[in-house]
Amino acid sequence: MRILFLIGLLVFSTTCLAQKETDFYAIISAISAERIKKDVTTLANFGTRHTLSDTISNTRGIGAARRWIKEEFLKTSTNCKDCLDVFYQKDLVKKGTNGRITKDVWVVNVVAIQKGTKYPNRYIIMSGDIDSRVSNPNDYITDAPGANDNATGMAGTLEAARVLSKYSFENSIIYLGLSGEEQGLFGGKGFAAYAKKKGWDIIGILNNDMIGNISGVDGVVSNRDFRIFSEPVPPTETEKERKARRFYGGEVDGISRQLARYVYKTTKKYMPEMNPMLIYRLDRFGRGGHHRPFNDAGFAGIRIMEAHENYIQQHQDTRIENGIEYGDLTKHVNFEYNKKLTAVNAINIASIAWAPPSPKKVEIGGIVEPAAKFKWNKVEGAVGYKIYWRYTTSPTWDYSKTVGNVLEHTLDGVVIDNYFFGISAIGANGKESIVTFPNAIFN
Repeated sequence: MRILFLIGLLVFSTTCLAQKETDFYAIISAISAERIKKDVTTLANFGTRHTLSDTISNTRGIGAARRWIKEEFLKTSTNCKDCLDVFYQKDLVKKGTNGRITKDVWVVNVVAIQKGTKYPNRYIIMSGDIDSRVSNPNDYITDAPGANDNATGMAGTLEAARVLSKYSFENSIIYLGLSGEEQGLFGGKGFAAYAKKKGWDIIGILNNDMIGNISGVDGVVSNRDFRIFSEPVPPTETEKERKARRFYGGEVDGISRQLARYVYKTTKKYMPEMNPMLIYRLDRFGRGGHHRPFNDAGFAGIRIMEAHENYIQQHQDTRIENGIEYGDLTKHVNFEYNKKLTAVNAINIASIAWAPPSPKKVEIGGIVEPAAKFKWNKVEGAVGYKIYWRYTTSPTWDYSKTVGNVLEHTLDGVVIDNYFFGISAIGANGKESIVTFPNAIFN
């Protein structure tokens, strides 16, 4: 009878795990291109969403746009029995702060928080930008539809909230509409500071900026390629950490880079038709995005965006010149692609929100030995751990070993000098944390 009970328990556990695996495919299927199209169209129809534009009108300007976004989050919350805490977070930016702030302005972010059941103070963030602009960054009067840049990212965030709010997660999720991006990343700066003041444990941010264009100015057309930008190491690292990195490696293994690899791995597993491109750079050459203020604050953050940009549809006055149509118009957005990148976000947000925390301390040893040795701290909620390794020239974690509920392990025959290593925690539901790169040495 005892054996039968154990067999039954094993079958039940396996079935539960399989059901959880199917959740990812259900999330992908639930994302609606039609709803995204409707949201992008609504946002573009506010005329301009420039940070300094009208805040009184109900039909035009950034004030009308952010009120509409808040109402959409509230509708989603109503449908999930008030599971979202929806509010504005704002900061006053004074005239002359930089050349793009020509008058005092309240930079207002729209926030929707879905609280976690087990780790409510740990937050994974999905964001899109509310604001838009034309050729002159200080022109807050002219129509700036900003359909792709960045109504697509904002619409994706709204849609992810609709779908993920139907589930319960161990960690908290923040769905975030950020303002002031085009004027100097002010929304991200304000919210990152707000999170630090609140003492929130920010797991990371997936910032979505332009996720709807498939036809590049270079002539390439692809509805599968997308880029994941991530910085190599945090700008907040200490001098001691920098010196250690020189001798032990880790130049491409900071917390943002591990978040990027997590998104790559999850996407390849559940959406193998997509081609995630790991870009080893904070952002596009000489340009910036709203994940950067979170990086500046010491948080992990990545930018997810299309791979093939069309510059005649970015930051342009709407016009026809020499037979070329300029402007960021709704008709240029590919909503099936917008849906795919929204799904990429949703499954990764879900996977991280279902997972236990990453190990905080990972020690590595094995100098002048034919083995790599590891010790790590116990993680609340973890039932096992996984050791990853890769050749030092590989961008992805290519090898792994699950080692059970232990706090140390030796990889015999794996020479420490030839690889980079990392460790993740595994929850009872089979979900894995983001990998932690070794941060201490032992003999």
